Amino acid sequence: MIIGVLSIGFIFFFSRNRNRKKKDIEEEETYKKNLTCRFVLDGSGRKVGESVAVDNDILIIKSGKKYLGVPLKHIEEEEKTLLVKGLVEQDKAEIIGEKWRRESFREIHYNQGDNNGI
Repeated sequence: MIIGVLSIGFIFFFSRNRNRKKKDIEEEETYKKNLTCRFVLDGSGRKVGESVAVDNDILIIKSGKKYLGVPLKHIEEEEKTLLVKGLVEQDKAEIIGEKWRRESFREIHYNQGDNNGI
């Protein structure tokens, strides 16, 4: 009888833990989605660019024609904008952003003679 109760408690404990992890993951995804499509400013209030994605713990910022990758630990929410706090190495940010761009984008080339019925 005790073994049966222990095994039921054991299963309940792990199923509860799984649900908690699932909830944490959903909250983290919601948080990450809320960080995109926002203007990003530096410590001086100058516009760095616009946040376009979150890749693990890196915020991807489109700055002109470049993409920058900034660790989330350097990002602070401020009403409708995001603020980059602390010192961020521009060269490293560009390397991380370019790596993300190469992995995430595929260019589409259209033939001018072939408009596929459009």
